[in-house]
Amino acid sequence: MKGNSESNERPFAVFTSLFRREITLIWRHRSDMANPLVFFLIAITLLPLGVDPSRQMLAQLAPGMIWIMALLATLLSLDGLFRSDYEDGSIDQYLLTSQPLYLTALAKICAHWLSTGLPLALVAPLLGAMLALPEGGYLALLLTLLPGTAIMSLIGATGAALTVCLRAGGLILSLLVMPLYLPVLILGANAVTAAVGGFPIDTHLALLGAYLALMLIIMPFATAGALRISASA
Repeated sequence: MKGNSESNERPFAVFTSLFRREITLIWRHRSDMANPLVFFLIAITLLPLGVDPSRQMLAQLAPGMIWIMALLATLLSLDGLFRSDYEDGSIDQYLLTSQPLYLTALAKICAHWLSTGLPLALVAPLLGAMLALPEGGYLALLLTLLPGTAIMSLIGATGAALTVCLRAGGLILSLLVMPLYLPVLILGANAVTAAVGGFPIDTHLALLGAYLALMLIIMPFATAGALRISASA
């Protein structure tokens, strides 16, 4: 019984250790962590200058534009997810250790979402106010971006792992993950629009939750496989 208990606890301990390591590394490079958020803020701030600044027009554009900018900000941060590990040989070390590679991938994905996706989701309602988003859309924006950015981190990690060995990886990464991002973008933007119109968004949230659960099951293993391919390239 004691051996079974230790074997059950070991994966969790490994994941916790890896996650703490990733958070520490991200904190040491806080400027890199801030880049997606700064891009998000600047892009949304400049939007009224490029279109009709009337409140009615901005309110119509706000759900879709906030989601699009959040997607682009997430893409901006993905290329470096495994880049430093590839350049300093850490990926080869991951493959040689007895630790499951999918746990390493999951720890990096969780740390990426915590440092990128979560801040974007928390800031989005404030930026919605700048774009005259009606009050009914604030909560929907937050509730959809939380799982939405997590899904984008999970999908993006697999793309980043596949392209980490390529010089022009950023462009190829965008082409790889964009088709898988589209359902999230459509569901999220439509949910906010529905909430603004006074309609329930339970179906949208359920679909986003189901998509997130599916990606949580598949993508850590897919990312681990992609890292093995890139390491052998």
